[in-house]
Amino acid sequence: MKSVHVPVLAEEICHWLGPKSGGVYVDCTLGVGGTSLKILESSGSNAHILGLDRDPEALALAEKNLESFGSQVKFFNGNYSHIVEFVHQAGLEKVDGVVFDLGVSSLQLDSPERGFSFTADGPLDMRMNQTEGPTAADLIKVLPEKELADVFFEYGEERFSRRIARAIVESRKTFPMETTQALVAVIKGAVPSAYRKGRIHCATRTFQALRIRVNQELELLQPALQSSVSLLKEGGRICVVAFHSLEDRVVKHTFRAMAGKDNPSLSILTKRPLTADQEEIDQNPRSRSAKLRVAQRVAVGAL
Repeated sequence: MKSVHVPVLAEEICHWLGPKSGGVYVDCTLGVGGTSLKILESSGSNAHILGLDRDPEALALAEKNLESFGSQVKFFNGNYSHIVEFVHQAGLEKVDGVVFDLGVSSLQLDSPERGFSFTADGPLDMRMNQTEGPTAADLIKVLPEKELADVFFEYGEERFSRRIARAIVESRKTFPMETTQALVAVIKGAVPSAYRKGRIHCATRTFQALRIRVNQELELLQPALQSSVSLLKEGGRICVVAFHSLEDRVVKHTFRAMAGKDNPSLSILTKRPLTADQEEIDQNPRSRSAKLRVAQRVAVGAL
């Protein structure tokens, strides 16, 4: 692979997805193609992938990384909320499996110019597609104090959300917060000293919250999961890797609702989410917080 990004729980995904020769699988968060490569190899290299990603930079790298598979892989630049359109665009009605690897990728985190990380200075952007929508800096400039506090609390579970929002509103009166380090400085000045010295960086939750808000990640996830299930053939499987409790909660509740007693469309295969073993965590620390949930399409009313 031509990128440092390491796919998380890829072996487990392939085990549960069961890629087969001639099967068609949708990778809704293609990234640079790491998970799709594993799927293709697991199938005996005869599967077909529809790769979706909203990040044009990641998509370009994926095309290079998967070019040896030729027409077996089709690439689509767009959000997974449009999965039905992309599948139909590929001339298909149903697919054998769908995969989601949620959250921000190493490619994005490790690029200071993207503004996702608080560890390096860069423009406060955070858009997964830099041609669409307002940046994090744009939101910081205009959102009212209460709305900022709500964003930090709801999407970041930040207990000092009100103090941070208040400090941002005061600071923006005198200088624009257009870089990651400018925002970090304001956060550090707003929270207690003990919080600044905690195990988790004091800006972690605020940055997570802004990223989720900028990219509408939670709003788009549930309908995307529902659309994905509607595209699965009977027996087809959906695998979702989440990296924080908010995402995982949406996945869990959506699966449960679709596996309910009234005309269920899913059977949940992982009663509890699967996690990485110590070996994978040692090799890829990002996998520490990963949770994989898997479900299978059933005929309506079959359960």
